[in-house]
Amino acid sequence: MPLRSQILVHQNALPTAEQALPGRSMPMAVPEAHYVNGHPLQPPFPAGLQQALFALGCFWGAERRFWEQPGVWTTAVGYAGGFTPNPTYEEVCSGLTGHTEAVLVVFDPQQIDYQTLLTVFWESHNPTQGMRQGNDVGSQYRSAIYWLDDSQREQAQTSQAAFQRQLSQAGYGAITTEIAQAPTFYYAEGYHQQYLAKNPGGYCGLGGTGVRLPG
Repeated sequence: MPLRSQILVHQNALPTAEQALPGRSMPMAVPEAHYVNGHPLQPPFPAGLQQALFALGCFWGAERRFWEQPGVWTTAVGYAGGFTPNPTYEEVCSGLTGHTEAVLVVFDPQQIDYQTLLTVFWESHNPTQGMRQGNDVGSQYRSAIYWLDDSQREQAQTSQAAFQRQLSQAGYGAITTEIAQAPTFYYAEGYHQQYLAKNPGGYCGLGGTGVRLPG
């Protein structure tokens, strides 16, 4: 099948491992420091910090939502949940890598807990839309929580059930968010990192439902 035809098919469906683009062994070059707070984007991170990984639509606005939270030490955008190693943005947008746009959140659990990050996640987007987020359509915009330990998994599942009850009462359908063990996180190109801090008037398609997660 010609590449263009494959792209049209897979923008709203995930490819198989055999269909996915081959990618490359060389990771993307990323800035050494966070544009907003100056902290490193890549490990090793200071002792005592924890990590979380979320996908909730276009990662430009999603990343900003997390770096604004007190207690978040650094953030980075990238790609996760697919097959292609070290993909480019264009490859991810083709639908032929299987990845979704993701945000790595490094946080101080003494200042902000994982439950608070889950609240930010659920309330910042519409998790019932499948392979899209608002006007952004494609498998790279699907919603996901990638847990790094059993505590995160349990909290994610509990919060999903609680938010589903609230969404149902508000007339929304079933949550389509994927909750899975964290896969490899591939850093996105440097120009995507903290994009809305570098481009304050840049596009942000992030929008919640107005439904709140019970405390």
